[in-house]
Amino acid sequence: MRIVELILDEDNEATGIDAISIVESPAIEEDFIALNNQEINLTEVSKEKKILMGALLIPNKPIYRRNGEDEYYIYFSKDTVLKASQMYLMKGNQSNATLEHQYEVNGLTLVESWIVEDEVHDKSRKYGMKVPIGTWMGTVKVNNDTLWQEFVKTGKVKGFSIEGYFADKMERPKEPINDMEVEAEKHLSEIKKIIYNK
Repeated sequence: MRIVELILDEDNEATGIDAISIVESPAIEEDFIALNNQEINLTEVSKEKKILMGALLIPNKPIYRRNGEDEYYIYFSKDTVLKASQMYLMKGNQSNATLEHQYEVNGLTLVESWIVEDEVHDKSRKYGMKVPIGTWMGTVKVNNDTLWQEFVKTGKVKGFSIEGYFADKMERPKEPINDMEVEAEKHLSEIKKIIYNK
């Protein structure tokens, strides 16, 4: 199955991420976590912050796609993840959001954005998220009670998914992108040794 790298065409204003969608099954297979506020106020013992934290884009993660009969994987390099995160903010798209990529929604705003740079001392680790270096993380404030009550609290949505336009570059990543590919490369190497008597 072919593997396609998606890249940003910086000369084309249309490329980049337009919105963040909250979805039941994120393609990057990472769920977000809902953060709660345990502050004690005079009249309230506990109040929810209504903030979601999760991975927005993971570098070199194969994402299965199907277009009719055509099946393939896409992935984003670390460089593309970094550029996409920066362009999203520079274009002022922080409040562009959808539900399941189908319905535009109000009241979801990206309030924090960062690239994971350290295996141990990253904020994602504090919340038990083990994502690779180069991952674009984000926290989203939910100021939409219907979304919070009917979709987040019920678990109908579990993670983030991005919406946007990218160019594709038909080339494989320089390093293997998953354990299965590492194993396949080993087997291929062994087969070549047998065939070519080396």
